[in-house]
Amino acid sequence: MVFKTTSWLALSALIVALDQATKFVATQRLAANTVVEVAPFFNLVLIYNPGAAFSFLSDAAGWQRGLFIAIALIASVWIVYLLRKYPHQRLFALALSLVLAGAVGNVIDRILLGVVVDFLDFHALGYHWPAFNVADAAISCGAVLLVWDALRPRKKTESTTEAQRH
Repeated sequence: MVFKTTSWLALSALIVALDQATKFVATQRLAANTVVEVAPFFNLVLIYNPGAAFSFLSDAAGWQRGLFIAIALIASVWIVYLLRKYPHQRLFALALSLVLAGAVGNVIDRILLGVVVDFLDFHALGYHWPAFNVADAAISCGAVLLVWDALRPRKKTESTTEAQRH
């Protein structure tokens, strides 16, 4: 199957739509900072996060919003460039599509709300993973796939294409 840049961008758009839809439902159905137990290891909890991953800089005075928006927009432009250049490298392009979707999903929140909506809360043995959302999950999965792509052995034809990528 031949993948084109538009296919990868469509995948990103689908994930952004899923992210925004789940955030909309969370904000409509959940009360802020109220825990809804779903399973012994999983809760729903509506949190408005002004920071980045793991609430990094969430206590800052508000200047971080513009910084995070700028970083996300610059990264998104770079990712679209890479997707246009390497759409045929499926694992690499899949990883980039996931990261792009996550960046766009969270930047939409930052622009419209000034914060990112988080609502997924996994926990075990009294320890909670920081609350996150579909966009965060996409970024994390994309990052893992980028590392996997970078570390996996290459076939002879892939090595030539890989060398051209860098």
